[in-house]
Amino acid sequence: MSPPRSKLPSQSAALAGVPAGVQAAGPWAGRRQLFVRFADEAETATIYSAEALQVELRRLAERSRYHSIAIGGRDPLGESAFLAATLAAGVPLPVMLDHDGQRPEALEPLLPSVQLVQVGLDGCESEAAMERVCDSLRVAAARRVRQAVAIVPAESASDARLLRIVEQVHGASGDVCVVVHPTSEGFAGRDRRWTVWLERATSVHGDVRLLPRIPGPTGMR
Repeated sequence: MSPPRSKLPSQSAALAGVPAGVQAAGPWAGRRQLFVRFADEAETATIYSAEALQVELRRLAERSRYHSIAIGGRDPLGESAFLAATLAAGVPLPVMLDHDGQRPEALEPLLPSVQLVQVGLDGCESEAAMERVCDSLRVAAARRVRQAVAIVPAESASDARLLRIVEQVHGASGDVCVVVHPTSEGFAGRDRRWTVWLERATSVHGDVRLLPRIPGPTGMR
């Protein structure tokens, strides 16, 4: 039996703030969100306790209208204990966990408080990395939590590799939403690349979408 919540040890983490912004990628692209961003090493960070973050999220949600909370930044599941403590008391909006899919073992305790598990890829992941991504999707699917894969293709990502990723995530979960965000240049002119690719991808998995990515600073991820 877990100890009473009041006796749980206090958790803290370094965050690059809790900014408001527009989601740039995935099925919730275009939604206005509050972003809980774990700080990169080069970023200015503020130390938040789990209790302080709960208070801040409630304060911001009362001041304006948001669709959801996006948890992301540098390796958010590396701070799973902090997230569990933050989410345990409840937060005022639906939660999207945006991560790289490399810590499936850390995902399970957070799923009761998460509405969307989103894995961000660039199409150049190794087979070992993709195995962990697929394990993360399986964990979320088993708990009936919505899953998404958001791919912002690197220049070196081939169409065949992107199609292989669709096949792999389909094997992990038939319910995952796959959203590919080519650069705006990729949609220009008469280039039929993405039309042909989407036809092939949807023959493998039913929920594959092509959307332009919202650039920063409007779009945040």
